[in-house]
Amino acid sequence: MAERRSPLYDYHLRHAGRLVKGGGEYMFPVSYTSPQDEHSNVRTNAGMQDLSSMGEIDVKGPGAERLINRLLVNDVLGMEPGQLRYSTMCDEDGYVVDDVTVYKFNDEHFMIVTSSGPRAQTYRWVSEHALGTSTYVTDISTGIALPVVQGPRSRELLQSVLEEGDVERLRFFRFTPARVNGVNVILSRSGYTGELGYELYTPADEVAGLWEFLLAQGREFGLQPYGAVAMNSLRVEKALPLYGKDIHLEVTPFHVGLDRWIRFDKREFNGRDALLRWQDTGIDTRWVGLVLESKTPVNVDDPVYSVADIAPFRSKRFSGPEAGELADAETPGELVGHVTVSVHGHSVNKVLAMAYVRTTHSWPGAKLVIMSAGRPIVATVTQTPFFDPAGARIRAKYGDGPKR
Repeated sequence: MAERRSPLYDYHLRHAGRLVKGGGEYMFPVSYTSPQDEHSNVRTNAGMQDLSSMGEIDVKGPGAERLINRLLVNDVLGMEPGQLRYSTMCDEDGYVVDDVTVYKFNDEHFMIVTSSGPRAQTYRWVSEHALGTSTYVTDISTGIALPVVQGPRSRELLQSVLEEGDVERLRFFRFTPARVNGVNVILSRSGYTGELGYELYTPADEVAGLWEFLLAQGREFGLQPYGAVAMNSLRVEKALPLYGKDIHLEVTPFHVGLDRWIRFDKREFNGRDALLRWQDTGIDTRWVGLVLESKTPVNVDDPVYSVADIAPFRSKRFSGPEAGELADAETPGELVGHVTVSVHGHSVNKVLAMAYVRTTHSWPGAKLVIMSAGRPIVATVTQTPFFDPAGARIRAKYGDGPKR
C-alpha cells in the first residue's frame, strides 16, 4: 500500500534523521535528536509530536448519543459537553475493533478519535452500525492535523501563547475551543505519555505555521519535537497499549487489561453478551509488564518461556556491551507467550517489555525467559505502570506546575 503523509511531512523530512511507515501507512519520524534525549525532555520540560495519523469521525444527529453508547463498552450517557471519554469498541464476539476517545460537543454532536492503524476500518464499522439510525457519520480525518504538547511545562507554555481559551483551569480529559497565533483549535487535556499534556486538533491547512510558531515560542520552556521511538518508550513506561501488536481483533478488553472501562450495567452494547461469557469463563493469556535482565531491548514476537530450572549455562554472547559469559542462567521450559514491545525505560533505568503470557505465569514476581536472537533473557513479571504508578503527573492540578 502507498505511504500516507502528514501535513507536517516536509518538516519531518527536513529535521528527522529517518522516517518509517507505521499505523495507517503513515510515515513517522523516528527521532530528531536522540530518542533518549527526546524521552527525557518530555519527562522534564515539554515535547511536541505530530499525531495527525489518528482518525477523526464526526457523529451528528438526534441518535448520535444512543449510537455511540451502543458501540462503546464504556458509558457516554451523562457526559458533559467539553468532556472526553476513553473506551474500546468490540465486535459481537467481544474482540477489540479499536480503542478510541470520544469527545462530546452536545447531545447530538460527538467526535470519535480512532487509532492510527485501523482508522479506515473503524470508520466503516461505525458507518455500518449507523445505517437506519437518525445519525450522520462523516470521516473528517483529512481535514484535521494533531500536534500534541506533552510534559510538565506544557501548561505554562500554552498559557503563554493562547489568545483565547483557558488552559490553566482545563481539567484532565476535558477540552475547550482555543486560539493560538490566529489559528482556531480544539484544545484537549489528554495524551499518550503519562505526563501533563495537551492535544491540539488543528485545521490541516494551518498546522505547518502553528507547529513552527509553537517551536519558536516554546524554546524558553524547553520545547523540542520527539519522534516515534521516544513515544514508544514513554507509553511503555505507563503500560499504554498500541493498536497493532498490543491490541487487535484476537484479544478482548480482558486480555489487554482494559476491562475496567466496561460498563456491564448498560442494558445493551455491542459485544456485551460475549464479554459477560469471557468474564465468567476467564482468559488464558494476559498482557503483562516485564523487567529484563538485559542492557538491550528484545524483539517484537520473541517467544516467552517458563523457567525449566536453574542450571549452568555457558555460552559466548554476541559482541557489544554485553559480550562475555553467562553462568547459572534460567533455562527455557514451556512456551507461554510472546513479546509485543520492548524498550529502554529511560525514566526507570531499566529495559522493559510488554508481552502476552499465560495467566498461570502472569503474576508479579514470576520469572520467565525470553529467547531473543538465540540467547535467553531472564524477565520478571512486574506490576504496571512501571513509571508514576499513581498517575500523579498526568493529573497535575491547575496552578501546581513548575514555574519559570
